[in-house]
Amino acid sequence: MTEEKAYAKLNISLDVLSKREDGYHELRMIMQSISLCDTVFIDQDTSGIISSSSNFGYIPGDIKNLAVAAASMFFEEAGIKDGLRIRLEKRIPVGSGMAGGSSDAAAVLRALDRLYSGALERDRLFEIANKVGSDVAFCLEGGTCLAEGRGEKLSKLPPLPNCFIAVCKPSFSLSTPEMYRRLDHIRRVFHPDTEGIITALGKGDLTGVSRRMYNVFEDIGGREFNTVKEIKNTFLEEGALGAVMTGSGSAVFGVFDKEKSAASAAEKLKNTYSFSALAVPVNN
Repeated sequence: MTEEKAYAKLNISLDVLSKREDGYHELRMIMQSISLCDTVFIDQDTSGIISSSSNFGYIPGDIKNLAVAAASMFFEEAGIKDGLRIRLEKRIPVGSGMAGGSSDAAAVLRALDRLYSGALERDRLFEIANKVGSDVAFCLEGGTCLAEGRGEKLSKLPPLPNCFIAVCKPSFSLSTPEMYRRLDHIRRVFHPDTEGIITALGKGDLTGVSRRMYNVFEDIGGREFNTVKEIKNTFLEEGALGAVMTGSGSAVFGVFDKEKSAASAAEKLKNTYSFSALAVPVNN
């Protein structure tokens, strides 16, 4: 059995620049891996069948699961006829904007790259990642990155300075396609100071990064975003240097320079919302 960690993703910033001719959106984001993770277990066999199971019973076990899709593409590209049993121990909440499914797929690709050493070159692994889903390439790379295009154009950035991150997901999730549709119909005024964040990362300035965190999806407004604002306010009241929603939601995170404050915020929110956790950046 092979085991691989699938680290959650956070958006330090998220900017939507325009809608593309192919129907997707042109993005510019700063993304960060954190220690909150799923664990992926892989067993090989000779059945020729690739399947998945999970402690979250409602997650599909067939090709609709990104982990299965990634494994199927890897085997097809490499000409491998083996079977594979994938077991997902999920901790990343579904529908949170933390790329749980994409991270599982990336973990499968890393594990298969080890198991079948030399079967595919690195560039081909990333080609598969981009076919599977927009966030999979980042989850395969990990650390701190500027992501552009659909998220597939990655540039490594200086790591997020040591800090503590409290994450909270309310009971509801937000549909990514619906969030983009709603965003397309509003006039956006604010954009993240992406270059300012990159400069702050280069200086190791955690406060400078945290104060510039921004996600344009929060401009949409509405009842759900009142809850997002409430969570952000709790983080700030507990001492966060900054707080922002990740992805298209609905999880919100706060960045802290003190572990005690971050833990206190996570514990306080756990009494009200469906999920909260404490994490740290993963920069390798």
